[in-house]
Amino acid sequence: MPSLRLDQLRTRHVGPIDLCVVAGECVCIQGASGSGKTLLLRAVADLDPHHGEAWLDGEACSKLPAPQWRRSVALVVAESQWWSERVGDHFERGVDGAWMELLGLPGAALEWQVGRCSTGERQRLALLRTLMQGPAALLLDEPTGNLDKDSTQRVEALLDGYRRQRQAAVLWVSHDPSQIERVAQRRFALHQGRLEEDGFE
Repeated sequence: MPSLRLDQLRTRHVGPIDLCVVAGECVCIQGASGSGKTLLLRAVADLDPHHGEAWLDGEACSKLPAPQWRRSVALVVAESQWWSERVGDHFERGVDGAWMELLGLPGAALEWQVGRCSTGERQRLALLRTLMQGPAALLLDEPTGNLDKDSTQRVEALLDGYRRQRQAAVLWVSHDPSQIERVAQRRFALHQGRLEEDGFE
């Protein structure tokens, strides 16, 4: 069961960061706007230039092809990219009907045009698309940022179940202290480029 480890990871305005998220653990990060939370996640996902190293179960990010790393260490952002007009075209491995139901999405959603989906529907579908790839680690950048209370609870429940069942390592950026209280086993504040454990109210 893989853990996610950051070893002296540095990117623009952030770092060096040392952190280990063990298998099945959810670690949350909060910080002021512009503190570098998204930059940190993008560096871990190998999307931006960075120094230091990220490890997944002993495998170094620098030793793996970027697409292989990103399948295992998947970044979910509030506004994901879509490359086809039809929702179902983005689900190469099919879809888990129970997960769709848990997210409040009808089976017919796979036939929808992406352009007709609300921001919240696209956000939930993008999360589902990522989970269907079976990543061992999740990097979540405000995954409920555009959602109402009901949809937020649905997403939190799905992510909690995925983390427990798959023993996934989860690194979750959130601006909502009450959400962090609900989902995190450990929490950090990102301040002046460094992580401070329990460093906020």
